[in-house]
Amino acid sequence: MSQEMTVAAPAAGRPAAEGRPRAWNRLRIVSIVVAAFVALAGVRAITGQPMLTSSGTFQAALAFAVPIGLAGLGGLWAERAGIINIGLEGMMVLGTWFGAYFAYSTGSPWAGLVAGVLGGMAGGLVHALATVTFGVDHIISGVAINILAVGAMRYLSLLFFVDTPGGGASQSPPLPEFPQVGLPFVADLLAPAQESQVFLVADLAGLVVGLTTQVSVLTLLALLMAPATFVVLWRTPFGLRLRSCGENPDAAESLGVPVYTYKFTAVLLSGGFAGMGGVFLAMVASSVYQEGQTGGRGYIGLAAMIFGNWRPGGLAMGAGLFGFTDALQVRGGGGAVHALLLLIAVALIAAGLALLGRALWRTRRLPLVVFAAGALVAVVAGVAALTLGAPWWWALAGVGLAVAVGVGAWTARGPVSAVVAVVAGVLVLVWFLGTDSLPGQLVTYSPQMATLLVLALASQRLRAPAGVGRQWRRGRS
Repeated sequence: MSQEMTVAAPAAGRPAAEGRPRAWNRLRIVSIVVAAFVALAGVRAITGQPMLTSSGTFQAALAFAVPIGLAGLGGLWAERAGIINIGLEGMMVLGTWFGAYFAYSTGSPWAGLVAGVLGGMAGGLVHALATVTFGVDHIISGVAINILAVGAMRYLSLLFFVDTPGGGASQSPPLPEFPQVGLPFVADLLAPAQESQVFLVADLAGLVVGLTTQVSVLTLLALLMAPATFVVLWRTPFGLRLRSCGENPDAAESLGVPVYTYKFTAVLLSGGFAGMGGVFLAMVASSVYQEGQTGGRGYIGLAAMIFGNWRPGGLAMGAGLFGFTDALQVRGGGGAVHALLLLIAVALIAAGLALLGRALWRTRRLPLVVFAAGALVAVVAGVAALTLGAPWWWALAGVGLAVAVGVGAWTARGPVSAVVAVVAGVLVLVWFLGTDSLPGQLVTYSPQMATLLVLALASQRLRAPAGVGRQWRRGRS
């Protein structure tokens, strides 16, 4: 038996149609992103909230998304090798402190970057020793790293930062910054388009200006990590072997793959990504190290990874979504976040009617499909009657056709989720029409609520690596 795992070459006579599903999935992802941006531009035009698509919002969203994405990549590498890494939060803490200390000591941000990555890898080494070598439960080891990292960095801050100018027990002195790059003249050229507030034109101008102006070099380096991860894990023999350790380590060992080595490597790189995210928080998103600076971004990174179905592209989408929500609540306040209720309502109603229509079509009930599609207009009319003082018969028509949606769902034998989505969308729409802003508490925790909502909606189509979290021992195969 061959002791070397190889990638099977595609057959010469394989029909071209077999490549279509992958291309279709990519087209679908691009279509979703474009549709989401157009919908956001429409909400901006309807509500008159320019912060939804301003260049400053996109710049802030990128700054908030990068550390979440780096933490998510760390989780992706570890879990693709079969190791659950709850300790990403603690590894990010190690990255923030070590990056800050060495950047301040040497005066070079690049020294801080190297030290922060190595600090995160040190946390990954501890996690790998505990889980791979000694067989400690992955969750227990990760939680222990999170607790120990916070206490250890507090102790080191008391030793090294207390007597420094501007430093203290919970923060470092001011740190050197990474250089910034950008496309010259873009902001000036697109300023008239952005100020015009024309639908889609102003929004595209805000997007281009936000992503091409005053971008940190570390941001560009971090953005390259997602495609690099895809190439290494899905286009190289090394990546195939590493992923086999997370799917079926017994089969991988039987083919001569050194499973322990690959698991150690993956967890070390996982810690390095998390440490890099910590450096970004301390030296790009801020100019000092502060205690509690990570703010749970390691956990949100794990949520972005799950949302992305353990794939770099989906992870990047999830990180962008959470980063945009965070940026919006910081820059736009209650009014901008309140405008998102309209987008959520339309999305829920459209998704519910699409699910209902699919179920009705499969059961050959075409009249009910048409009836259910028309219910959207009627329900919106009913809501307008109740909230905006429209004629009473609008409300009556809305209630009647809303009942028709329920009857259609009942006769379709099962699409209860479709009815729930439509009802939830109508309730959110009533909330939007009946209020002008959101309470400050909801605005502050909107990123966390977006995390829970996205995971709840995406949980039906997820597939984790088959061997993730499994306690594995050499020689059992």
